[in-house]
Amino acid sequence: MKGFFEEFKKFISRGNVMDMAVGIIIGGAFTAIVTSFVDDIINPLLGLFGGMNFDQLVLEFGGVTLAYGKFITAVINFLIVAFVLFLIIKAMNTAGDKFKKEQKADPTTRECPFCKSEIHIKATRCPHCTSELKAKK
Repeated sequence: MKGFFEEFKKFISRGNVMDMAVGIIIGGAFTAIVTSFVDDIINPLLGLFGGMNFDQLVLEFGGVTLAYGKFITAVINFLIVAFVLFLIIKAMNTAGDKFKKEQKADPTTRECPFCKSEIHIKATRCPHCTSELKAKK
């Protein structure tokens, strides 16, 4: 039983598990913000321009009520949330690209000083003109 708890302790303290937990918590908090933004700001504005609240649209069939307006609202909310997330991620990626340092790879070829052909950087003889070259390290 002690080995089981040791293994569980190792599992729970791994970095990716902690990252996932933080992501879920932040995602929950972010969901509340986006939901409030959509419900309290966007939907009333849509109601202002559309002249109606989609949540109140219903169809009744012999005692059964289909609240299709709530479905329309859910689809609109999804599209708005997806668009807001797209804008946030796009902004983060753009900012991240500006801060990334360009990593230059070491060159693997050089130019032959005699025939100007491209040759391997460590070549001691040009394969094109057969001139002897000083090897570069």
